Amino acid sequence: MKALVTFCRWFVGILFIFSGLIKLNDPLGFSYKLDEYFSADVLNLEFLQTLALPMAIFLVIFEVILGIMLLIGFQKKFTIWSLLLMIGFFTFLTFYSAFFDKVTDCGCFGDAIPLVPWESFAKDVILLVMILILFFNMDKWKTAFAKATSSIIILVATIICFMIAYYVLMHLPILDFRAYKVGTDIEVAMQEDPNQKEVYGYDWYYTVDGEEEIITTDGLPPEGRPDYDKVETRVIQEAALPKIHDFAIERNGEDFTQEILDKEKVAFVLIYDMTKAEDGGMSKLATFISRAQKAGYEVIGLSANSEEQLAPMLKMHDVSIPFYTTDGTQIKTAVRSTPSVMTIKKGVITGKSHWNDFEDLSL
Repeated sequence: MKALVTFCRWFVGILFIFSGLIKLNDPLGFSYKLDEYFSADVLNLEFLQTLALPMAIFLVIFEVILGIMLLIGFQKKFTIWSLLLMIGFFTFLTFYSAFFDKVTDCGCFGDAIPLVPWESFAKDVILLVMILILFFNMDKWKTAFAKATSSIIILVATIICFMIAYYVLMHLPILDFRAYKVGTDIEVAMQEDPNQKEVYGYDWYYTVDGEEEIITTDGLPPEGRPDYDKVETRVIQEAALPKIHDFAIERNGEDFTQEILDKEKVAFVLIYDMTKAEDGGMSKLATFISRAQKAGYEVIGLSANSEEQLAPMLKMHDVSIPFYTTDGTQIKTAVRSTPSVMTIKKGVITGKSHWNDFEDLSL
């Protein structure tokens, strides 16, 4: 039993630290996932949507700290009860999203390891079992350090986590696991994987000696048995979505996606929602646009808002570039900042910048 407890302790601790650090790399992305859970279409907790970002930061840092506390055996009762409450919360979310098919990716490991809800639920059930083993065997795992030393370790780890969170919010994620990372050919990423197409199964129904018999094939009826009663088609394997989907550049109902991706050098100014645009970033846009145009870039804007909606804000900040309509989710996925900039050359992403770093973006 002691060996099992030790294994569970290390497995749970390391997994919590890993999961927390992955999300700490991109807390804004995790907040988008919480916002999705809190929406009217899922849990109908819309009053919590405004708290999604602070909740995301707290949860990911707490996840890392709990993992460290478990590994060093610090504050055992607090740690194990906190682990139980957290895994209970996550298990409920993943079961709800899986059973009701509400959220396609739980966000457990951010964009680094996408999991479908049932995979996430299975993971959480395994973790729940392991944490219960630890709960009922607290006497079998010991504290690694003196209380003072453990307290210092936790304090330092917490400070480092807050520093990381501040840095990635004021700039961009340290590691980019998203579909729009630098080096991505957008046109290629928009294509379906030929090896992951939708696969159908055909159920052929027969009556044999008064009993129903079903034979499944991938196409034609079973050889030599054309006398079936009926046939039903079902999806055996869903087609995998392209890495980049729902991305389109439109204006006045006309699609300009291919035309713009074919251009030699383009700098996109991204504003996914004008109500969330930072004044500090908007005030920097005119200077960046001038610098990009001098470097030979065609500068265009992408937003989920219409030009009419954007016009007053753009005029206020002396921004005079054409804006095209693009899906808001795609924009906020591409760069975690509003406004932000993304440069492409012949459709290949060559650079991205948070508004804090416009002047440092190489053109």
